[in-house]
Amino acid sequence: MRIIPIASESLGVRSLAVYVETGKRGVLIDPGAALGPKRYGLPPATAELEALDEARLRIQSYARKADIVTISHYHYDHHTPFFKGLYESSSEEYAREIYTGKLLLIKHPKENINFSQRKRAWAFLKNAGPIAEDIEYADGRFLDFGDFIMEFSPAVPHGSEGSRLGFVLMVMVDDGTRRLIHASDTQFLNKASTEWIIKQVPDLIIGDGPPTYLEGYRVRNAWKEGLGNLNRIIRETEAEIILDHHLIRDKRYPKFFEELEKEPLTFARFLKREDKPLEAYRKELHKIEKGEDAKVPFELR
Repeated sequence: MRIIPIASESLGVRSLAVYVETGKRGVLIDPGAALGPKRYGLPPATAELEALDEARLRIQSYARKADIVTISHYHYDHHTPFFKGLYESSSEEYAREIYTGKLLLIKHPKENINFSQRKRAWAFLKNAGPIAEDIEYADGRFLDFGDFIMEFSPAVPHGSEGSRLGFVLMVMVDDGTRRLIHASDTQFLNKASTEWIIKQVPDLIIGDGPPTYLEGYRVRNAWKEGLGNLNRIIRETEAEIILDHHLIRDKRYPKFFEELEKEPLTFARFLKREDKPLEAYRKELHKIEKGEDAKVPFELR
């Protein structure tokens, strides 16, 4: 199994897009990328806009190789819509290239879904339906492709129990030599996702981590609960961990890493690059653009 992280916060954008190659088939997981429209009251810095352009090109490139595309939920950093948004990775032509001729395994558009995602799912299916090879709702499904299998979780909360952000799917890919779980936006904050991950006994888990940058604002106890659930998963599965996405929007993520019982990688570190959590340092990036004195813990081009 070949696993290639494509886009994420450690690579400068909001995303958790991954390409998985098993034998002659390619699976593109959550092909979306976006930027936070506001952070610290500021719009994206130039470095973020450049990173988004690069992420779009990478997603487009791996979409050409993929036979299967999976979508865990309908937030724009996890799927590419067919309209041109302000900071979403989309235009109709770009989206068509990602989905045309693919088997789409997607979150159910009407069950276990909140209102905003139901609307987005309807718009997505209206456009993707005529161009995809086939579309199947993946919630709770097991699929055997011969030289590898895929199993999808039932819909689990996007974050804590009762989250207003709706539900997501996790996906497990197993080629007989390696067992990967892409945990999407569970944030490791709910019992259902923790139990499902442990039951699968994965070798590698790719997940988003708790949104600790929102603690005290939109979420409570994210650090403590996320840390507890992740350490339990590590103890019971001994899996390698890649954490990125929500957690990396917090400048303190290296401290969170230190408190885990096994040190995780980010997408950037998996690819042997330095982390570039651009959104977390947006204030500094804007100052640098203005010629003011500010420092960031990574190299800027």
